[in-house]
Amino acid sequence: MRRKNPRPWLVVAVLVLALWLGGCGYHVAGRADLLPKNIKTIAVPAFTNATIRYKLTERLPSAITREFLSRTRYRIVADPAEADAVLEGRVALYNYYPTILDPATSRASAVQMSVVLDISLRERATGAVLYARSGLEARERYEISVDQVAYFEESDPALDRLSRDVARTVVSAVLEKF
Repeated sequence: MRRKNPRPWLVVAVLVLALWLGGCGYHVAGRADLLPKNIKTIAVPAFTNATIRYKLTERLPSAITREFLSRTRYRIVADPAEADAVLEGRVALYNYYPTILDPATSRASAVQMSVVLDISLRERATGAVLYARSGLEARERYEISVDQVAYFEESDPALDRLSRDVARTVVSAVLEKF
C-alpha cells in the first residue's frame, strides 16, 4: 500500500513564510518623515524672485503651505522667528515658449512654461540645512485659444497647476530627504 505524500502542506507553509518575510520593510511612498523630532513648526515665507513673473512668489509658498498642512503633522506659522524650521525658496528662472503654432495664423496655440527654483529648509536655532535643492525644474503646458471671441487666459490656471506640482515634489523630498 502506498502512503500519501505529506508535502503539499509543507510547500504551502514555505510559500506563506516566504511571502511574509519578503514583505518586511514595506512602506507607502510619500509617508516617511525623516526630519528631526524637535521640528514641530515650519515657516514658509514669500520666495525671492529673479524673474519678471511676480505671481509665482505668491503662489508657490501658499501651495507648499497647503501641502504641508494636508500631508504632515507640522504646524505652519507666518513668522520665521516663531518656527523651528524655515523653508526658503528662490524663483531663479522663468521661461515660456510656444510648442504648437496654428497653421492658419502662425500664432502660438500651445505654450510650455518652465520654472527653475532653489529651495532650502533650515533649522532656525542651529542654522543646520535639513534639505536643499538648487535647480529644481518644473514644467507646465497650456493652450491658447486661436479664436479671439473664445479667448481665455490660461496662464494663471497653469501657474496654479505648476505650483501644486512643485508643492507635492518639495514636501515629498523634504520628508524623505530625497
